[in-house]
Amino acid sequence: MIDSPCGILLVDDEPAWLRSLERLLRRSSLAGTVITCSDSREALGILDKENIGLVLLDLTMPYVSGEQLLGDIRAAHPDVLVIILTGMNTADKAMQCLKAGAFDYFVKTWGEERLLTGISHAIRVASLEKSRAETSRSILSQRPLHPEAFRDIITANNEMFTIFRYMESILPSRYPLLITGESGVGKELVARAAHALTRARGNFVSVNMASLDGAMLEDTLFGHVKGAYTNASAARAGLVEQAQGGKLFLDEIGEMPPHSQARLLRFLQEGEYYPIGADRPKKVASHIVVATNRDIKAQQHEGSFRKDLYFRLSTHHVHIPPLRERHEDIPLLIHAFMNEATKDFGGPPPRLPKDVLLALMKYPYPGNVRELKSMIIHAVSLGRAELQLADFPMLTGKDLPELTDISPESYLLKTFLGMDKFPPLHAVRQIMTTAALIKCDGNQTAAAKLLGISQPAISKRINS
Repeated sequence: MIDSPCGILLVDDEPAWLRSLERLLRRSSLAGTVITCSDSREALGILDKENIGLVLLDLTMPYVSGEQLLGDIRAAHPDVLVIILTGMNTADKAMQCLKAGAFDYFVKTWGEERLLTGISHAIRVASLEKSRAETSRSILSQRPLHPEAFRDIITANNEMFTIFRYMESILPSRYPLLITGESGVGKELVARAAHALTRARGNFVSVNMASLDGAMLEDTLFGHVKGAYTNASAARAGLVEQAQGGKLFLDEIGEMPPHSQARLLRFLQEGEYYPIGADRPKKVASHIVVATNRDIKAQQHEGSFRKDLYFRLSTHHVHIPPLRERHEDIPLLIHAFMNEATKDFGGPPPRLPKDVLLALMKYPYPGNVRELKSMIIHAVSLGRAELQLADFPMLTGKDLPELTDISPESYLLKTFLGMDKFPPLHAVRQIMTTAALIKCDGNQTAAAKLLGISQPAISKRINS
């Protein structure tokens, strides 16, 4: 059985032939959905509404001929394959149809086996084309395939979406994931998203390496056996064991002392470790995610971080951009933090004037998202009905830079914030459609790709 990725549309003015062909396709299990159409004028409307990947088209029909409809289908739905299925057994006509864009040309008098073989081949090609198109759209859109895993990360930034897509592609890997970025950008949230993506049955276990010295660090990670040292009256499982079947998140890995680095490297290479005082190793199946705000690449050149450990950790690497490079995220984060703060302090969220918002968008945020959250909570705690610049001491007395070199999303956001009255949504949509057509010199197919919509959809916008 070959699974059809989409439906098959049969277009013929002979109802008896349509019924016969439909039964043949269903009996052969080649098609999932089969739609019949005896009036050629209705075919394009069906293609606009239904998920059709293959059309079997007669040539001789009233109203709209098969040849004309072939051209219309190729223009409006270039991804749909068309097979001519007719009683006209002429080489000239077949060549003419193939030049016009038909995928193949069949004669109705051919045997069932020959017809089914040809249709089966077309379905395979349609499936590959659909997969390719979906992959291309997915890559171009940059949106994650599993947004639920990233629900705690508030962003509209395309670079962040690219990171999410990369994580989706590599996380089946058994190798560690290295997350770098300035303090406060949300590295632990990204680590938790990695855990959610893998749907691991084990726990997400986190530890800050900077808060532990050498001996305490190894005990925390690997545990100890009873009697390993004075006061070790009972065995203790380390975090590595607690993360069995889940994720172990080692934050600030750049602070790890050299001796502990060696033990971590052995664990990563062998999948086993020795609890302190043990003479037999333990094996666990946990995945390691590490993070740092330091340049561990430079550290390994300097000798403060093991080269072999660095190369082991950097197999999969994502770098989280700072908030000052994600202007479009700032209003979203402000809104979220204001709602969070008002739940704690009570009362409705305060109003946020345009000048205050623009000032907040210009601020460089050396402490990143963590700093913005602290600023908003402080401002909301003052209990004002409307926030003021004076509520943000770090914004006053400074000449904040203009927003330059920003993304299209940020530019649009800034543009709308400068308006006292927004245009209606349908007008914005029409403006974007017009701009895309101008940019693409009137080419509807190219404009549709630029907008991320289908060619029939842009035609409807133009004609509406």
